[in-house]
Parts: sequence; C-alpha cells; structure tokens
Amino acid sequence: MKIATWNVNSVRQRTEHLVRYLRTAKPDVLCLQELKCIDTAFPYAEIEAEGYNAAVHGQKGFNGVALLAKTPIEVARGLPGDPDDEQARYIEAVVPNGEGVVRVASIYLPNGNPPQTEKYSYKLAFMDRLIAHAKDLLALEEPLVLAGDYNVIPMPRDAADPAAWEDDALYLPQTRARFRGLLNLGLTDALRATSDAAGLYTFWDYQAGAWQRNKGIRIDHLLLSPQAADQLSEVAIVKESRAEDKPSDHVPVEIILA
Repeated sequence: MKIATWNVNSVRQRTEHLVRYLRTAKPDVLCLQELKCIDTAFPYAEIEAEGYNAAVHGQKGFNGVALLAKTPIEVARGLPGDPDDEQARYIEAVVPNGEGVVRVASIYLPNGNPPQTEKYSYKLAFMDRLIAHAKDLLALEEPLVLAGDYNVIPMPRDAADPAAWEDDALYLPQTRARFRGLLNLGLTDALRATSDAAGLYTFWDYQAGAWQRNKGIRIDHLLLSPQAADQLSEVAIVKESRAEDKPSDHVPVEIILA
C-alpha cells in the first residue's frame, strides 16, 4: 500500500501537477495540504477521472486538507479539542487495506510565524491537541499514518542551514519539543526509520534561489503507529517534482506499507 503526502500550495493552480502525479506514482492514498479553496471548488471531476475518491475539508483562500483514495473511505473532519477552531487543517479516514484497515490523517500544521504573536500560540495549542488525539488513536492499536506538512524542522540535519532558522517558529525549541512529544507516544518518523542522512529535504522556498542552491528543509512528515511501522518497507521523497514548471514549494513524500 502506497501512502503519500503533498502540500500542493493551491490545488486549483496545480491541478495538472496533481493529475500527473496520480498517473505516474499511483498512490493508494494521497494526503493533500494547503488546498486554498472551499469544498465545492475542489477539482473533483479531474481526480475522479483518475479513479480516486476525494474527501475534502476546504477553506476559502487559506489552509484546506484532503484525502484521495482508490477505495471508499469513512471520513472525520477537524482536529478534536477546540470546537471554536474554524481553520481547515485536519482530515482523517479509515481506509480498507486487504482484510484490514489503515487509519490515515492529512495534517496542515500552523506555520506559527511571527513567534511573538498569537499565531505561535495557536501553533503550540494545535500541537498539544494533536498529541492528545494521537494518544487516543494509538489506543486503538491499528495501523495509523499521521501525514502532512507539520511546519516543523525536527533536527539540525533537516535543514541545509540550521542557523538561519534559529528564530523561526518551525525550529524553535518549543516546536521541536512538541514534535518529540508526538514521537515519544510511540510514533515513528518514517523517513528517519530508513535513513539518518542529511540533505533530505521536502521544501525549498521560492526566494533567493533556494531550489537551485539546494537550501531546503524537511517539514513534511509521515508518523507511524507501531502497527504501521512494522509494515514499513520503503520511503521516498519525490524531489524531481520541484523542478517542474510552476511547482509547489513542497514535494511529495511516499511510504510503502507491506
């Protein structure tokens, strides 16, 4: 079973990119972030033409997450813990997998910048809610994949220039501590389960020639429950998609569960 995550940075602007990826990579499940459109504006027809069911939790102009799957899925929208939170950043589904199921979530964690503002407080509160929800999900003892744009640089090796990010919300100690809190629940960072190498990035800014100079960061992650980690056979970063015409600033990350 191939499960992928991708921050498309506007699904309507990059529908052709998305369709091309579905045709070539053929993921069983694709977690999308930063749709930047309401549910009714999502390109359902193009996606369904490729054989996928689309579950969308959209928002006008900002945020938005989706799950694309080759099979029908049971969906829950929104991260529990704050009934007043109107930002579309979390969608979760139970996906059939042979005789069993895999629970998959698409997550668009807040950026949090500038750190001295309520945006960072919201980021930390969202992470606390995610930790609480992940704890509940892990109690189900089933294959679980929490995938998405976490807006977290976990370690110095996950940035080409760590010093440049020291005062950024993506790399502050409180941010990284909460990410470790997720892992300490028993979740596995899929990529780091297969490689300790530096230079593995999933995002390159549009500015200052970041892509051409390979000044990237790794902020798109797939975190696995023990039951999913036991099935992990492969992880890949689809770096070449960043070289396409008018690309997203993120690239897909894929895992294969045996």
